[in-house]
Amino acid sequence: MTDRFESPLASRYASDYMLSLFSADTRYRTWRRLWAALAKEEMALGLPISPEQVAELEAHVEDIDYTCVRAREKEVRHDVMAHVYAYGKAAPSAAGIIHLGATSCYVTDNADLILYRDALRYLRGETLKVLANLAAFADRYKATPTLGYTHYQPAQPVTVGKRATLWMQDLVSDLGELDFALGSIRFLGCRGTTGTEASFLDLFDGDERKIDELNRRLASDFGFADCYPVCGQTYPRKTDSRVLNALSSLAQSLYRMANDIRLLQHDRQLEEPFEDSQIGSSAMAYKRNPMRCERICSLARWLMADALNAPMTAAVQWLERTLDDSANRRLSLPEGFLCADAILRLAQNVTAGLRVNEKVVARAVAEYLPFIATENLLMEAVKKGGDRQELHEIIRQRSMEATARMKEGEPCDLLSRLAAEEKLGLSAAELAEVLEPGRYVGRCPQQVTAFLEKLAPLLSGVESASAEISV
Repeated sequence: MTDRFESPLASRYASDYMLSLFSADTRYRTWRRLWAALAKEEMALGLPISPEQVAELEAHVEDIDYTCVRAREKEVRHDVMAHVYAYGKAAPSAAGIIHLGATSCYVTDNADLILYRDALRYLRGETLKVLANLAAFADRYKATPTLGYTHYQPAQPVTVGKRATLWMQDLVSDLGELDFALGSIRFLGCRGTTGTEASFLDLFDGDERKIDELNRRLASDFGFADCYPVCGQTYPRKTDSRVLNALSSLAQSLYRMANDIRLLQHDRQLEEPFEDSQIGSSAMAYKRNPMRCERICSLARWLMADALNAPMTAAVQWLERTLDDSANRRLSLPEGFLCADAILRLAQNVTAGLRVNEKVVARAVAEYLPFIATENLLMEAVKKGGDRQELHEIIRQRSMEATARMKEGEPCDLLSRLAAEEKLGLSAAELAEVLEPGRYVGRCPQQVTAFLEKLAPLLSGVESASAEISV
C-alpha cells in the first residue's frame, strides 16, 4: 500500500529469507507447532489427550484465519488468547486442551528463540560468503604494493591483499560472536506463569520426572539440546543482549571495511561495483559515488544504535517479569536481524565486484616511495664510502625541497634531485633498484598466504556470492 508507512528494511534491503522468517505466517505457525507439540508430549506422558486431538492440531498448523484472530483480539485484548481461540475453531475436537498448563510465554518466547536461532545460522552463512569473496580478492592482490596509511597520511607500503585480510580478520571475530550467541541460546520450555512449573505439578500429580521429561522432549522437538536451568515467566533477556551484540559486531566490521573503500574510492585506487546504466547523481552526470558502501555505513550505524535496546531491556526486568520489554523487542530484534541481513547482502555485492585501479595505485606508491626509501638510499650510499651524517643532511634538504614543490601542485621530483647529487654516488639504475616497491611491503604476501591457509577449513565448500540487490 502506498498510503501507509512501510519499513525500508522490508521494502528495499532485506532478503526474502529473512522477511519470510520474521513474517506473521512464520511466527504464528510456529506458535501452532508449539501448541501441537505440547499436546503430543503431554499425551505421551499420560495426560488425557487423544491421538485424534493431536492429529487435528497438527493438520491445522498452516491455515490461520487472521480475520477471526483480529476480531477476537479486538474483543479480548490479548493476542495469544485470540490465536488460541482461532486455533480451536480450526481444530474443534482439540479446542479444550490447547495451551494446557502453559502461559503466553510458552509460545511467544519459545517462538522467538526458534526464529533468532535460525536467523543467526543464516547470517553466519551469509558472513562466510563475504569472507569467501574477500579471500579470492586477497589472494589475487596479495603481492600488489599499495600505499599504507596511518592517520590517513601516507605511510610504509602494504599490499592490496594484505589490507583485505584486516577486514577478514574482523569478520572472523564476528563469526565467533555469532557462534557464542548461538551457543548461549536454550529453549524456554513450558515453565508456567512464574517459572515454578506449579501447573504441571498439578497436571502430573506431583511427578517431577514427568515435568523434566516434558521440557526435554519439547526442546528436542524444536532442535534444542536443553532448556534454561531456571527462569521467571520469560527466557533471560540477557540472551537478547548477546544476540544484538553479535549483530552490532558485524555492523562494526562491515562499516570499517566500507568506510575504507569509500576513502580509497575518493583517491580512485579502489571502486565498488558500478553498473553500465547506473546514475551517480541527478545533477552531476559524471559522478561514480560509492553508494553501496555509503548504504552499508548508514545501516550499520542504525544497527549499532539498535543494539543498545537489548541491554537496557535486560537491565529493567522486574522480578519474575514485566511487560515493558514486549513492544521494544517486537521492533529491536526483528529489525536488527533484517538490518544485519541487508548489510551482509550489500557487502557480498561490493566484495564480489571490487575493482582495483592498479595504475592509480602504482602511481600513488611511486609518488611517495622516494621519501619512504630514503633510509635505504642512505644505507646504500654509506656502503659506497659516503659520510652518513653528510648524506643524511643532503637527503633531508632535497626532501624538503621536493615536498615544497608538491605543495605547489607539482609532481614529486625527489628522485631526480637525489640522482643529481654526486656525493650520494648512486646511479639512476641503482636508484631504480632501491625504489622497487616490492622491497618495501615486508612479509605482506606471505602473511596473506598464511592467513588464507589458516582460514581454508572454515571456507571449505562456501561459494563466493554476488548478491542480487536493488540499488
